[in-house]
Amino acid sequence: MSVQTRSVNVQDGPRRDQESVRIRPKYYRTWRVVQYTIIYVVLIGGSAFFVIPFLWMVRSSLMRPQDIFSVPAIIFPWPIHWVNYPDFWNALPFGRFFLNTAIVTFTATIGLTFSSALVAFGFARFRFRGRGFLFLLVLATMMLPKHVTLLPTFLLFRSIGWIDTLFPLIVPSLFGSAFSVFLLRQFFLTLPLELDEAARIDGANSFRIFWQIAIPLSKPAVATVALFAFIAHWNEFLDPLIYLSSMENFTVALGLRFFVSQYSGTFWELMMAASTAAMLPIVIVFFFTQRTFIRGVALTGIKG
Repeated sequence: MSVQTRSVNVQDGPRRDQESVRIRPKYYRTWRVVQYTIIYVVLIGGSAFFVIPFLWMVRSSLMRPQDIFSVPAIIFPWPIHWVNYPDFWNALPFGRFFLNTAIVTFTATIGLTFSSALVAFGFARFRFRGRGFLFLLVLATMMLPKHVTLLPTFLLFRSIGWIDTLFPLIVPSLFGSAFSVFLLRQFFLTLPLELDEAARIDGANSFRIFWQIAIPLSKPAVATVALFAFIAHWNEFLDPLIYLSSMENFTVALGLRFFVSQYSGTFWELMMAASTAAMLPIVIVFFFTQRTFIRGVALTGIKG
């Protein structure tokens, strides 16, 4: 009896293991389906929270004034009122506003990206006394609020006659930013030093290594810095408000504020059309660079 019982127990062991192996994949697949369902529901809900105001703005820009606040609400504009866009464009010199913003944004973005990359390459590759202290000093400027330096900066630009010009919006960006320097330095640290040594053996100097080796290998990080700079300068409102006074020098953000102050509560469809047109360049730029942007953020480590 004992021998038979043992043989039964020995035979039951592999059967139980096989059944558990069969059950585990089913349980695992079910759990993964539930997990991904929860994740997608949360992501879709969060996306809707941010997308709905944008869609409502676009919808209102294509409607007649009496239909925007109609009860019950009209979800889809019909007929589409395309005339709102040329009407807002002609209400103020928005062509000049967009041109000024484009000049400031592209010039400042290129200057900030290049100067930040140059400084970051120096911190990542050169060994000199006080390097760590200087880098900490650069990072410390990130903790200094912009409003603290606003008055002395205004007095400086006024003393050299740059008030009511685009120079105060462009020149400070030509010297880089602490955040961009930090981001690019962290990426440069991930590049192997053997590349620099091989280039120096071939006779390349430091700037050539920076321009022909470090920058091409760091395109995701450089694109990320450029995208941040583009968005910041395109949407900048405080600096144009402080330094610009004549309408011919207004940027888009300041022109929108002036438009709201002139037509507040009357031409909602024109305000929505102007806001949609002001956001369109950022949406287009991000749409074409989102893969590079996400890759740059993901690859930028915290190597120190």
